[in-house]
Amino acid sequence: MEIMNYQEYSSEIEQQLAQRRDFFIEQEIETSVKEIINRVKNNGNSALSEYTARFDNVQLDKFRVENKEVEAAYNKVEDAFLKSLNKAVENVKAFHEKQLTNSWFDSSGGQIVGQKICPLKRVGAYVPGGTAPYPSSLVMTAVPALAAGVKEIAVTTPPGEEGRINPYILAAAREIGIEEIYKIGGAQAVAALAFGTETIKQVDKIVGPGNIYVTTAKKMVYGTVDIDMLAGPSELFILADESGRADYLAADLLSQAEHDPRSISGLITTSVKLAREVKKEVEDQLQDLPRKEIAASAWEEYGLIITTEDLEQGINLINEYAPEHFELVVKNPFSKLGKIKNAGAIFIGENSSEPLGDYLAGPNHVLPTGGTARFSSPLNTADFLKKSSIIYYGENEVKKEGEKASYLARLEGLEAHARAVEKRNTNQE
Repeated sequence: MEIMNYQEYSSEIEQQLAQRRDFFIEQEIETSVKEIINRVKNNGNSALSEYTARFDNVQLDKFRVENKEVEAAYNKVEDAFLKSLNKAVENVKAFHEKQLTNSWFDSSGGQIVGQKICPLKRVGAYVPGGTAPYPSSLVMTAVPALAAGVKEIAVTTPPGEEGRINPYILAAAREIGIEEIYKIGGAQAVAALAFGTETIKQVDKIVGPGNIYVTTAKKMVYGTVDIDMLAGPSELFILADESGRADYLAADLLSQAEHDPRSISGLITTSVKLAREVKKEVEDQLQDLPRKEIAASAWEEYGLIITTEDLEQGINLINEYAPEHFELVVKNPFSKLGKIKNAGAIFIGENSSEPLGDYLAGPNHVLPTGGTARFSSPLNTADFLKKSSIIYYGENEVKKEGEKASYLARLEGLEAHARAVEKRNTNQE
């Protein structure tokens, strides 16, 4: 890991940032996922059994978690987990309820127009398994859906040994109030939610992070159902001046690096001294991390430390890269907040460690990656609502304004459109 000065290495730095932002799905993966989706679509549960045996090494013919399994899991988890989880749920619910909007009507022009807002009926939430349990992912996907008024939430998560689901995920589901949970992971879970099987009803939308196979499957079923986003490797960038504490910043960078060997962690700073201190701190703190191998690989391959001439240069880099997570650790940080245009979540000040947003603060941790924060937003309540336009014209309004619609229709060569409006005026006469 070399510290790079932007003035000297601007072209190389910009090239590295572009490479880290690039989201590429290999053809081999797309081909494999397409086959999985088609087989689940055509063969239902039998395909799910086959893929669960192949990928999870578990023989299953019943996929839905039974109540007794939830009870057993609930009895295994610590009170400290339930206390922490419930505080997170409380904060996430309160935050997302503030995002709710109401239907509205406007009759100021004589006719009535408006917007009717309804929740989606049924949502599928994918909760990753693999190297660690992620009950926080269930909180962040299910609680906003419930806040929006979604009545049916189906959870899928990969089975572990002997077909068991991690007890923390099951206990979290019970605390949130979700009863429909399936022992399915990977692309096959996405296919089951998108098309339905003999035992799983089709959903309207699929949300939640996953590996490249899950992400590819979500991409392929989009249009049959809605999805939240295509999530690439997780990202954290920090902009700091000389006031930053090296031990804090290094700890935050490693909190991102331990996610995955492809996780991206970067420090941009105006202080060469701080850059050197953070580099050493990262190396020191790595030594006793339980996930040292993953974090070290991610830091070596995808980590960055960049020094800039001033904060403006650093802010420009952040806005260009549009990171998923961004920490603003400078003197008077709120004075710089208005200049940050592109970031999924913004953490302000030295005490606002990124993991607080992952678990507890309230805003969603399902965030745009790969530079998509330039045009997209975190998962939010609106993602679980749909809008219908309301249009009402009385006789007087059609007579007064209808000829304008007819004119525009004929301009576009659509005579039947024009006549459909004019028919009302003819009948009125």
